[in-house]
Amino acid sequence: MDDTLHDELLIRRLVERWAVWRDAGDWERFATCWHPDGVMMATWFQGPWAEFIRVTQEGWARGVSILHFLGGSAIEVVGDRAIAQTKMTISQRGLVEGVPCDVVCTGRFYDFITKHDGQWKLLHRQPIYEKDRIDPIDPAAVPKIDAATLAEFPEGYRHLAYIQTRIGYTVKRDMPMLKGLQVEALYRRGAAWLAGGPLER
Repeated sequence: MDDTLHDELLIRRLVERWAVWRDAGDWERFATCWHPDGVMMATWFQGPWAEFIRVTQEGWARGVSILHFLGGSAIEVVGDRAIAQTKMTISQRGLVEGVPCDVVCTGRFYDFITKHDGQWKLLHRQPIYEKDRIDPIDPAAVPKIDAATLAEFPEGYRHLAYIQTRIGYTVKRDMPMLKGLQVEALYRRGAAWLAGGPLER
């Protein structure tokens, strides 16, 4: 096995551990996935990884249920830096206008990953939100969604934004989606950083 493939496998293991340990609430091991300067970007939170753990724990205590499922990865390694793109779904269960629903968003994790003390660590995670939907748990129960409010949110994650704002979160309105200026800028940031430049937050 060559060094690049070995690094790609270690990075994939890191990405998988992030999802498993975060969704299991295994916060001590989850913390080991992060670089000391690591930052998490999400629709409902943007900030340092330790703060992300704290607010996620608070959400758990209030009954917020958000889970992740991973698909394939494409990983580019240059020296002690890597960009990993991993197909994923975000699944949030909760009440939508009083009706229990699952909101599922499909996209990619776009990760800036670097070595720290000889190990690959997550420095910056920026999800890309491609499409989403709402499914009532009981198919006979249809939530009465406010169409005007729904239309205010970005197309790639509007249903996710809808449920998250309804439970009190402030949702970032300019996250990268499948197409558009934000995702194009993200790709440029990733390429520049991978080539040795500074990480633009």
